[in-house]
Amino acid sequence: MSAATTEISLLDDVRARLVTGRTGADTAVRDAVRDSGRVLGSDALHDLERAARAELTGAGPLQPLLEAPDITDVLVNGPDDVWVDRGAGLERVRMSLGSATGVRTLAVRLAALGGQRLDDACPTVDARLPDGTRLHAVLEPLAETGAVISLRVLRTRAFTIDELVAGGALPGPWAGLLRSLVRRRANVLVSGGTGTGKTTLLAALLSLVPDTERMVTVEEARELRPTHPHVVHLAARRANVEGAGAVDLADLVRNALRMRPDRIVLGECRGAEVREVLMAMNTGHDGGFATLHANAVAVVPARLEALAGLAGMTREAVAAQAAGALDVVLHLRRSHGARYLAEIGLVGRTSAGELEVRTAARWDGSGSYEIEPRTWDELTGRYGPW
Repeated sequence: MSAATTEISLLDDVRARLVTGRTGADTAVRDAVRDSGRVLGSDALHDLERAARAELTGAGPLQPLLEAPDITDVLVNGPDDVWVDRGAGLERVRMSLGSATGVRTLAVRLAALGGQRLDDACPTVDARLPDGTRLHAVLEPLAETGAVISLRVLRTRAFTIDELVAGGALPGPWAGLLRSLVRRRANVLVSGGTGTGKTTLLAALLSLVPDTERMVTVEEARELRPTHPHVVHLAARRANVEGAGAVDLADLVRNALRMRPDRIVLGECRGAEVREVLMAMNTGHDGGFATLHANAVAVVPARLEALAGLAGMTREAVAAQAAGALDVVLHLRRSHGARYLAEIGLVGRTSAGELEVRTAARWDGSGSYEIEPRTWDELTGRYGPW
């Protein structure tokens, strides 16, 4: 039995029981079934409980897609236009969500689950569902076809470096270098476009941090799940419907500095918080990590300057802070459905004092990698032997 075939009257009964707050979803379903006089076998009851949870506290008909182990993204463009990403690019799913009104209702309910508002007065939302799934939704008339829903699934475990090598995400010889970067406490910036695997690589790197060290992660929505016994997760909080209670990434970075961290990790540099991160890495907090959206190693300086400009930093100040704070850039790309580490860059300054990131090695996702001998020797001289 699926959520689509669950009787409306039974769901209404379950909703009423949940509103009281005295029972959980499973208990509410069992009580509703008992009081309705239905006789169900254990399998049918389990299916009904699962369907009710999906309909009331989950993603409804989309819930099975979110629970599939190989799916990373679920995208809804319309009632009969559902796509998923299993790691090899987008593919369409044979699924119907009924009508445009049904898609809108689902989007509004998911936003409410994430503690956010979605209606005509506030037609866009970016939220995190209780299970960690990231939600973005847009209502008509901003979206021409009606409500549009984008869901990013939270991974339940971190891959190891060896697993990334086996999966073709990086050349085998680079695994030793990555381990050395962590061991020698390099400050590492992981860059790339959306969906290139930045969070996946970062979680793998964090899993290499010695168990005796304390990590504090700062994220807009919790995605990092490194395999490590001592991680403190901080997540930003948006303002409530009254416009109060917001805590941004810059606030969290400042608080993280007071929490006796051995490593500070910023899930994604998106704005003025880059100033706090650079200052932290320049004041003895080495071995830190951050991610950044960028198209290539060479454009990382421009991206940092643009973000730091939001915090009032001049270009000269950014160059001085970033060159002292950052050591290495690991840049990822996605091509033909494959995600891979495409470039390794070394951070420094030009003779004119400008910030630069020199490419030390590059890889196209297959075959052998290429190196820039002078920069590569400098990189391996700092962080070798592996």
